Amino acid sequence: MEDKNKFELTYKAPSEKERKTIESIKGQYEVNSAVPKSAYERIVKLDKKIKNTATIVALAFGIVGALIFGTGLAMVLEWGLIYWGILVATLGVPFIALAKPMHSILIKCGKKKHGATIIKLSEEFLEEGKK
Repeated sequence: MEDKNKFELTYKAPSEKERKTIESIKGQYEVNSAVPKSAYERIVKLDKKIKNTATIVALAFGIVGALIFGTGLAMVLEWGLIYWGILVATLGVPFIALAKPMHSILIKCGKKKHGATIIKLSEEFLEEGKK
């Protein structure tokens, strides 16, 4: 016969990884979550902004070029429009060729625009670490 007065409690503390994940998700729902709280967070956010912007624009540029090139290729191979297809494919090539240089240029522009802020925040953060 079972003892009906028996009480059992199980407790499981979240791991460090689970805790960080939960805190990260919680931060997204807080009212002032758009404003980074520390110099470190602001540095990381600016760095990601520079790199992500350049990557997205360069990818879009390259994809548009590939689509134009592919359309020209289809015009030649499937529709038999040789001259028009060559013209359209040729228009797509510069877009594809300029995607990587555009990425580099946008990274340089972003660093020029936000570089002083990142350096200032980095110095503040590193000074705090020495104390």
